Amino acid sequence: MTTTAKIALGTAFGAALAAFAAAPAIAGESVTYQAAGADYEGYFAPASGEAKGLVLVIHDWDGLTDYEKKRADMLAELGYDAFALDMFGKGNRPESMDARKAETGKLYEDREAMLTRVTAGLETAREQSGETEAVVMGYCFGGAGVLELARSGKAENVAGYATFHGTLATPEGQSYPDGTAPILIAQGGGDTSVTIDDAMSLAKTLEDKDITYELEVYSGAPHAFTVFGSDRYREVADEESWEAFQSFMARYLGKES
Repeated sequence: MTTTAKIALGTAFGAALAAFAAAPAIAGESVTYQAAGADYEGYFAPASGEAKGLVLVIHDWDGLTDYEKKRADMLAELGYDAFALDMFGKGNRPESMDARKAETGKLYEDREAMLTRVTAGLETAREQSGETEAVVMGYCFGGAGVLELARSGKAENVAGYATFHGTLATPEGQSYPDGTAPILIAQGGGDTSVTIDDAMSLAKTLEDKDITYELEVYSGAPHAFTVFGSDRYREVADEESWEAFQSFMARYLGKES
């Protein structure tokens, strides 16, 4: 089992990454697919060159937006096929805080529906890519979907899971099965929504289960520290967590260049 903990103190963020973040999503295309008989609309960005593997991206509580599309494009530039799934349904992109709470609340209360939508997205990603082995990653609410899949024991050919300032609590009655793939936890030290205590509780759970994990803690970073252009964005934490994710994929996805 491998465990790491890290406090990020400060480095210059790459100009190329900043420029990429500011650009519109252009590498991929929208994909309509179905889950439980309803239409969903994801975004597929094919790898630049031969794919090193597949990455499934699960969005935050505002639905699939340009943010996740940009992240998918960034992954494509790194040589991975990337598919950003849709958890709320085609055309459903809640804009108000109340609407976002309502959409996420439905899925927090119905974990089977949450899992169904994640697995449908993963199946579609594999159909689009042709790659089978995947890493599943998510942001904020998306982190809950990542860990729901990890706990389900139904994820075949998943090489790893990654959550960025994600929801980390384990619902009552659930647990992580033996043999769960490695998990990367990127946690803001200043996050008051999902706290360091929450991250450490998950780390202890994984430690007790002998599941490989990496816990990265970024000093002073609040919740949603990776969201470009927001008042919560923290350049250093974003850079360090993205580098950690690249290393994680290289170790576990199996097609390191």
